[in-house]
Amino acid sequence: MSAPKRYDLLIINGPNLGHIGKRDQKTYGHLGMDALDSILKNKMPGIDSRIKRGYFQANGEGQIIDRLERAWEDKIQGLVINPGAYTHTSLALGDCLAWIGIPYVEVHLSNIWSREDIRRRNMTAENSLGVISGFGIMSYALGLEALVWHLDQRDTE
Repeated sequence: MSAPKRYDLLIINGPNLGHIGKRDQKTYGHLGMDALDSILKNKMPGIDSRIKRGYFQANGEGQIIDRLERAWEDKIQGLVINPGAYTHTSLALGDCLAWIGIPYVEVHLSNIWSREDIRRRNMTAENSLGVISGFGIMSYALGLEALVWHLDQRDTE
């Protein structure tokens, strides 16, 4: 039996997500991205030896698309993305996620389907492996776990 494969992954956050844990805590939770490491270590022991994880946050749609295209050029193996409000409005971001072909899990801090009507429309998840929504910062941990599981399954086939 061979050693588990190591993956080069990227977490991307869209607009207004640079202040997770500080902004509208009732809706988005009080834990910030800095809590993710300890959550992952408790939930997925040994994960640090399995993944190389990068992080990117931008408020601008074009900046996010530029970073996704660079991820494709860099041969990033998987993405966890929270497009923020662009989830509901960005055909361009959805198109980019489709053409780059990098497996991705979309995550959201809040349950977008229990919020305003506009937030129930999703223009970015069509080509995702799945969407995890409503668990605060834990959505990211669950997204990374699902992504690694998917990549492991794909690599054993």
